[in-house]
Amino acid sequence: MVEEARYIYSIARTGKREHLGEIGIEKKAVYTLPHKDIAAVVHSCEPKPYDTKNRTQAEEWVFEHSYVIDQATKRFGSILPFSFDVILRGDDSQIEAWLCRNYEHLHEELKGVEGKAEYTIQIYYNYANLQSKVLDGNPELKDLQNQIEKESKGKAYLLSKKLDQRLKGLVSAEEARLANKYLPRIHRQVDKLIIDGKRSWIPEDCRDMKLLASYSCLVREDKVERLGVILDEINSQEGFRVRFTGPWAPFSFVKLGDLA
Repeated sequence: MVEEARYIYSIARTGKREHLGEIGIEKKAVYTLPHKDIAAVVHSCEPKPYDTKNRTQAEEWVFEHSYVIDQATKRFGSILPFSFDVILRGDDSQIEAWLCRNYEHLHEELKGVEGKAEYTIQIYYNYANLQSKVLDGNPELKDLQNQIEKESKGKAYLLSKKLDQRLKGLVSAEEARLANKYLPRIHRQVDKLIIDGKRSWIPEDCRDMKLLASYSCLVREDKVERLGVILDEINSQEGFRVRFTGPWAPFSFVKLGDLA
């Protein structure tokens, strides 16, 4: 007898058993397993991970996983998304028992994201443009720059190193000032905000720019438009470019690691 398992995509707000169609990984039939007013969105599978050394295959599985989460969001509203390849051993009744054991935690997490979605914000700037503004606004450095043009090659070289070092420090300070200037305005429009680290992927239209700030935000539906207006104001400034993407399932804002 083959042991059963269920691949879990998300937790949704529904108390009904519903069939979403053959939209899962490798065209598996996706359905809901309810307990009270919540349900797990799953498909039946063997109790083993989706593992492959074929990169194209792996990317296709991840895409299919994301597609089900998108469809569940459209159908049920805000959901608790699971990362790729979360498999629970057992048949439907065992998964329902798992939902029962974890009901309070899942219910509270779902309550915390209802009516909200995740958005990402990235603010880029033109370094040369900001450097020029800092230099123009500092009379002492402008005098030093003028002095360099009049000195001998050797002394000009030493003064140039001094100018570059001081200018670099002032530009870094200006970067921090700008990030701190924009953050409170953004923060007022979101429920939760995570400051992201540096991102390895840079969009094509920002390749010649530097990342000033990157945020993941949990935003209420009625605050999205106002947030967009604020970001448009930043984007319209000379030398700045803002990427505002979403809505996404709230992966960054749900805690599902302690489920028994």
